[in-house]
Amino acid sequence: MDKDNRDDFTFAKLSDLKLPVTFRISQLEGTRKAHTYTELLEKPELRFHGVQQSPELSDLYVTCQLVADNKPLTIPFRTSHKAFKKDYTWNEWITLPIRYCDLPLNAQVTFTVWDIAGPRSAIPVGGSTFRLFGKKWSLRRGKHRLLLWPDREADGSIETTTPSKVDTKDEMGRLEKLVKKYERGDMPKSDWLDSMAFRKMAEIHAAETEKSENLFLYIDLPRFDFPVIFSEPEASNVASTSAVLPQPATPALVVQPASFATDAGLWQVVDPDVARENPVEDKHRRLVRSHRSSPYDRELKPNAKIRDELSEILNYAPSQPLTSEEKDLIWKFRFYLTRDRRGLTKFLKSVTWRDPSEVKQAVEELLPQWTEIDTDDALELLGPSTVDSRVRAFAVKQLNRADDDLVQALKFESVASDQRSSRSTSSAISYDDSGLADFLIVRAVRNTILGNRFHWYLMVEIAMEDQIIAKMYGRVVFKFMSKLLESEGGVERRDLMRRQGELVETLAKRARDLRTSKDPRPKKIEKLRAFLADSKNNLASMPPLPLPLNARVQVTGIVAEKSSVFKSNMFPMLLYFQCADGGEYPLIFKDGDDMRQDQLVIQLFTLMDRLLRKENLDLKLSPYDVLATGPSQGMAQFIPSKTIAAIVSEYGTLLNYLRAHYPDEGSVGTFGVEPGVIDTFVKSCAGYCVVTYLLGVGDRHLDNLLLAPDGWSPWHFLH
Repeated sequence: MDKDNRDDFTFAKLSDLKLPVTFRISQLEGTRKAHTYTELLEKPELRFHGVQQSPELSDLYVTCQLVADNKPLTIPFRTSHKAFKKDYTWNEWITLPIRYCDLPLNAQVTFTVWDIAGPRSAIPVGGSTFRLFGKKWSLRRGKHRLLLWPDREADGSIETTTPSKVDTKDEMGRLEKLVKKYERGDMPKSDWLDSMAFRKMAEIHAAETEKSENLFLYIDLPRFDFPVIFSEPEASNVASTSAVLPQPATPALVVQPASFATDAGLWQVVDPDVARENPVEDKHRRLVRSHRSSPYDRELKPNAKIRDELSEILNYAPSQPLTSEEKDLIWKFRFYLTRDRRGLTKFLKSVTWRDPSEVKQAVEELLPQWTEIDTDDALELLGPSTVDSRVRAFAVKQLNRADDDLVQALKFESVASDQRSSRSTSSAISYDDSGLADFLIVRAVRNTILGNRFHWYLMVEIAMEDQIIAKMYGRVVFKFMSKLLESEGGVERRDLMRRQGELVETLAKRARDLRTSKDPRPKKIEKLRAFLADSKNNLASMPPLPLPLNARVQVTGIVAEKSSVFKSNMFPMLLYFQCADGGEYPLIFKDGDDMRQDQLVIQLFTLMDRLLRKENLDLKLSPYDVLATGPSQGMAQFIPSKTIAAIVSEYGTLLNYLRAHYPDEGSVGTFGVEPGVIDTFVKSCAGYCVVTYLLGVGDRHLDNLLLAPDGWSPWHFLH
């Protein structure tokens, strides 16, 4: 055919179709015959079948599954329950978790209609296997009638015994072919004639259904604007050379290897064998790591060069992975490393945990011999990567040497982050593992301050939407309360925690009402003060109660006239608590904001400050207290301070502000400011710059950088 006389054919490539595979299960047509009396007498259990429940229609449902190459590509999906009245019509769309572009050419969908056969049992009414691509590699579309093979489940094999299409010469088969041509636009359309034709077809369809002995399942596939042809993704170099394929090849047309080397448009091919264990490397590892513990292995010591290599490996960061050579080196000198407290975490990373003999030697023989490790290494062993309960028990035993303050500053958020990071896996680490819950509970019962923090940490977690995690934390709460009641003064401590919960709930409800109220800010402040001053609410005066934010502070009430509401989207409340010693403790109570991230950042500030102080470097960091009391509420210590923007606007520069409030004319080296104030300002500024840079804290500008008015306190941050 001449090139100029060819008709244009517009189509779409399957590789460009990024939509999920969808179809609609429409209805079931055909007459189902009930069992005869002879069959019921021979098999009495048949009377429970749904087909016997005449005149009501049985509760049929349809299951479907995508298969290819005799293998399932998805899990089976089923239609939802529906009470049928006159006919079996579902009209339910099914969306499979796979895209069209990912379909293989031989993809099939199996459909099986099921009926009840008794309590918790079902039988197949019929099955059918439907191919998604036609003979010309085009994706099927529109309405399709699938033949159901009676009393059989769709097999989904390549040579299927339940094909959806057979060579039937009935009138409906002929009419359906004409309808498909009409829908594709291959037949001229005439409105008045089409309406008459479709009415006649409906009559023929009803008559054919009455006399047909077959069952048919109707499905609807999406109708695209153009035919979709099966194609696989191509690289850009293949696409660029495809234009010259129809032309006659000439010797001058040679593809140079350099063009492939410089082309970055190559596609990726998934190779499942890459993730599997290389048998050669596995054999090499077994030969290198002989499990026979000879006296030579126990007395083996590294030379100077290897000792330096081991020291460098032991100084790696916890997040740095080890190469296979480094793991083999550590395993070779495992007995020598038992005297080095830094070596345990690296040694456990070098263990092949799928090898039972290697695990037995590592855990049962070497682990008890290891010298005491540092607390930070023990915390690392309690992470989600440690799955052996004996190793976790060893880590908990090492933590018993840590003081309560360190446990409070590090352990809680470390466990929380580890727990959240492992929720997506099937082997989530529970607090019950290796006695970790018991260890924390013992410490919390022993220390009142730590117990208060531990209690509120658990209260936040059990309020989460994840019911599995909430139940796990609920068991820890029950165990904690049981141990608390057994201790001296446990009943009083439990009552104080209950009163704290009532206080937080009252404040949260008031904060929620203020946030959702349409009143202007002055009106909100007026309502808040009236609420706090009302004696019915028991907030203006109360028996001494440890403040949830800081259990060392005993509060006896809230000063209503000093309380206020901030001007922000969440309208947080500023509350001044009256302390038992006569002082005041101001704090901010927020509702509608997740304070757990703030709590973690402040704890990291505290940790870094302790690490710096250990190196005799005091940068005057004094982080304020933050406590999350729920997934979307919490409280933070309020530090009276002034924004840098306000200071610059009023005084011109920070130096003028410091000179005005803390003058020292005799101090030339500090520009006329008290030396202690300048020293605090410079050190805290440097410290917070480094800490916020390491934590990636952004959005720091002059309106949320604060300076305490006493001059001796460092910088603070407005969130």
